[in-house]
Amino acid sequence: MNTNVSIALIQSACVENVEQNIKNALNKTREAAQNGAKIVCLQELFNTLYIGQDVDVAYYDYAEILPGATSDRFGALSKELGIVTIVPMYEYVQPGIYFNSVVVYDADGTYLGKYRKNHIPDGPQYLEKYYFTPGNTGYPIFKTKFGKIAVGICWDEWFPEVARIFALQGAQIIFYPSAIGSEPDRPELSTASAWEKVISAHGICNSVYIAAVNRVGTEQGKSSDMTFYGASFVSNPLGEIMTKGGDAEEIIYANIDLDFCKEAADLLQFHRDRRVDTYKPILKMVIE
Repeated sequence: MNTNVSIALIQSACVENVEQNIKNALNKTREAAQNGAKIVCLQELFNTLYIGQDVDVAYYDYAEILPGATSDRFGALSKELGIVTIVPMYEYVQPGIYFNSVVVYDADGTYLGKYRKNHIPDGPQYLEKYYFTPGNTGYPIFKTKFGKIAVGICWDEWFPEVARIFALQGAQIIFYPSAIGSEPDRPELSTASAWEKVISAHGICNSVYIAAVNRVGTEQGKSSDMTFYGASFVSNPLGEIMTKGGDAEEIIYANIDLDFCKEAADLLQFHRDRRVDTYKPILKMVIE
C-alpha cells in the first residue's frame, strides 16, 4: 500500500434547504477528488442546519436511516472516483431513538460501517441531549484502501480517551467532523484556539494524524443565532499544524505520510510506557 495519501476536509456553510446542502457537498467532494484527494471528510450534520440551537420536535424529521438514500449518493461517488468518503448525518433508528452518526465508504463504494457519537453535550444552544441518544457502536476503526482511519464526532474530540482507544486499534488518521462556534453565554469568548490545541495534542500522545473539519457561517435559531468559526485543520503526529482553514467555505487539503506514525511512536514511546495496571480510578465518575 502506498503510504502517502492526500486528504481533504470540506468546510461549508449550511442552509435550510437540505438538498442544496447535499449537492454542495457532492460538488465539493468531486472537486477535492479532481485535486488529488483520496479521503474526503464532511462536517458534522453536513446536510442540515445545526439543530442543537433550539428544542423543536419537528427537527427529528431531519433524521434518516443509515446507510440510506442520502449517504449512498456518496457511496456511489466513492466508487466512481475511487475515493474514501466520510459522511456525518442525523440517524433515525426507531421512534425516540436517534443518533448523531457517520458512515464510511471505501474507494470501491463498499459501505465499511458507522460510528455513533458517544459524548453528547448539553449547554446553551448546544442542546444535543434532546436530539441524540449516546452512541452504542464503541470506537471502531475503518480499514480503507488508503489506510486505517477512525472518526469521532465534535464533542468526542475533547476527550483524550477516545483518541487513545482509536490509536490502540491501529488508527493512523483520526477525523473529527464538528459543528462549533460562538458561545451564547460567553459572547466575548472564542474556543477556536483551545479547540485546535486539545485535538492536535491527542495526535502527539497517540502518534496519529488529526483531521478536524468544522462548519462556517451564521445560522439563525428561534431566539438568537450562532456563528461557526471554521478553522478546520490537519496536524501531524508531533502536533504540528500542517494546514488550516479560515472562516469561509473552502476545501482544506493535506498530504499524509502514514509511515510517520510509526516513526513518531518509536520516538516518543507513549504506548509502551503506559501503566494500564494503575488506571482503574479513571473508570469512576468521581474519585472521593
